[in-house]
Amino acid sequence: MTLRQRIENLPVGRKLLLALLVLLAAVMLISNLMFISAAYWISRQSVAPQAMQTLGSLLSSRELSEKALSSAEQAQQLLAHLEHYAPLRAAIIYDSEGQALAQLQRGERLGLPEHLGQLPAWLQGELRATHLVELPQASGAPGHLLLVASSELPVAFYSGTLTASAGILLFSLLLWILVARQVRRLITQPIRDLESLSHQVTREENYALRASVASRDEIGRLGEAFNTMLSRMQAREQQLKRARNDAQEAFDRAQGMTEQTRSSNRRLEEQIRVRSQIEHKLTRFQLYLKNIIDSMPSVLITLDENLRVNQWNQEASALSGVPRDQALNRSIFEVFPSLEPFLRQIRRSSQEQLVKRIERVTWMRDQEPHHYTLTLYPLMGDENQAVVIRIDDITQRIAMEEVMVQSEKMLSVGGLAAGMAHEINNPLGAILHNAQNIRRRLSADLEKNHEAAQQAGMTLEAVNQYLRLRQIPELLDGIQQAGSRAAKIVSHMLSFSRMSDRKLAECPLSTLLDQALEIAGNDYDLIEGFDFRAIRIIRDFDGRLERVPCIGNEMEQVLLNLLKNAAQAIHQNCPVGSGQITLRTRLNPPWAEIQVEDNGGGIDESIRKRIFEPFFTTKEVGQGTGLGLSVSYFIVTNNHKGQMEVQSRPGQGSTFTIRLPLSSSADNHGTI
Repeated sequence: MTLRQRIENLPVGRKLLLALLVLLAAVMLISNLMFISAAYWISRQSVAPQAMQTLGSLLSSRELSEKALSSAEQAQQLLAHLEHYAPLRAAIIYDSEGQALAQLQRGERLGLPEHLGQLPAWLQGELRATHLVELPQASGAPGHLLLVASSELPVAFYSGTLTASAGILLFSLLLWILVARQVRRLITQPIRDLESLSHQVTREENYALRASVASRDEIGRLGEAFNTMLSRMQAREQQLKRARNDAQEAFDRAQGMTEQTRSSNRRLEEQIRVRSQIEHKLTRFQLYLKNIIDSMPSVLITLDENLRVNQWNQEASALSGVPRDQALNRSIFEVFPSLEPFLRQIRRSSQEQLVKRIERVTWMRDQEPHHYTLTLYPLMGDENQAVVIRIDDITQRIAMEEVMVQSEKMLSVGGLAAGMAHEINNPLGAILHNAQNIRRRLSADLEKNHEAAQQAGMTLEAVNQYLRLRQIPELLDGIQQAGSRAAKIVSHMLSFSRMSDRKLAECPLSTLLDQALEIAGNDYDLIEGFDFRAIRIIRDFDGRLERVPCIGNEMEQVLLNLLKNAAQAIHQNCPVGSGQITLRTRLNPPWAEIQVEDNGGGIDESIRKRIFEPFFTTKEVGQGTGLGLSVSYFIVTNNHKGQMEVQSRPGQGSTFTIRLPLSSSADNHGTI
């Protein structure tokens, strides 16, 4: 039996006495705790600080200070005089530089700070009373004395408090004994008499017995009520005897009905058990279907006949930004406004019971355009004309289709480039050859030129002077530059259309980038008055990536094209001195990545899709051929079996990424 049960089973008088005893003990305990706490607070807040201030004033005299600060032994001797000061817990002397010179510890050692500068932080966690005294010196910075008072009260205080408490407790016990005798006479004994009578009535079943009432208090009235109850029970006993026979007959009839009820209950319990199993399996199946729907990479939304949401998977929440609990039972156009333009197709699909497919719908997701396919499925056999909407992200598929189209364009243009190159080479060679012959026939170094001039009645110097006055040499320079430029275009077209006989070799990637930068700085002449070296170049090279299998001069040509394009974009869109090009290399097995990033004006999406097409350029006529990036793309993808792509947004610059395989295949090691 537990203590609580034992207390509950005690007589009423003992409960009252026990409650009184507990009350007295609680009052004594609380009084002592409050007295000791008040004494401790007064000692800490008033007595200890005042004592330490007085002690500090005595020790801060200049004679004692200078003597104590002269050496560690003198400082320790000064602290030794404080050994018998009872309230002192610890003391430490700091010299003029703040270093601990000597210290005194009483009882368990305290972690006093070794430097005066550590004192503020130490004081934040210290609960004892402290006092810092300045020790002046005739010359130099003063020292300091830190006093820490003990937080304990004297033993005499505790012994005196306990003695007084014991006396009060003894007096309280005597008073309690006196009260207990009166409680026993006036309360406990009448209650015991009444209890004894109740046991006798129960044992003998004699309801003619009566309790004696000696007082008119609550116990006396309880005895009168007990006597009244006995009288009524005596009268009702006769009635119960008569009803007992009637109850026996009713009991027999009820027993038969009880057996029938038990049989019915057993059948009902079996039905409930079967139904519970079915509901459990149905719940598990619904959860299984929900997990399947949520795991699908497509958006799945089910609508009722009023176009309210009945089903909403996790992908729908990710695309629309609306959680499932907020989307259910709401109109689809409230939670997914982007579907409102397709209201007519949704209604037709549910009404005509036909599958509708909407291709290539473009929505913004994470601030980037994404392409989707919408498929509308009517729920077959549903009288309410419900419909299911499935939304598939086809952005990657469209990107792959664009890459395939780009590859087909690059392959088809190869044949065209070969034919055009052969047709252009013949007249182009004649132009360059004739321009060179004109220069030779005007040269003063050939004797035949002088003879021909004399036969015509003039001197070769006069002819050259006339040509210079008419700027004929400049025109010849223009013819030769245009011819050289055309020859360069033809060379690009030929390299674009036929396989090179050069082989891959391990080339240092950082050296290729530095060489391309050097060439771009010396050869940049696209825009007059623009200095390529004014652009800030940031090199972010991966130290793990040293050599890459490639054709050095071809990769140098690719990097040079990208650097020139970046410089032109910076010149057209950035203030002077703010241009920046970042060259970045990364080891991303199985690729070696090279990135050329600029902070120019960026590229529109419509231009970005066509940027690698041959002969496509946004430059003015005569400033670009549209072959630089297409040839670079061909070199990377065809000659090196790599990848090349561009990421750009208008106003945010562009980043061209080249990926080269780290290990060459058997085909790449052979002739390309």
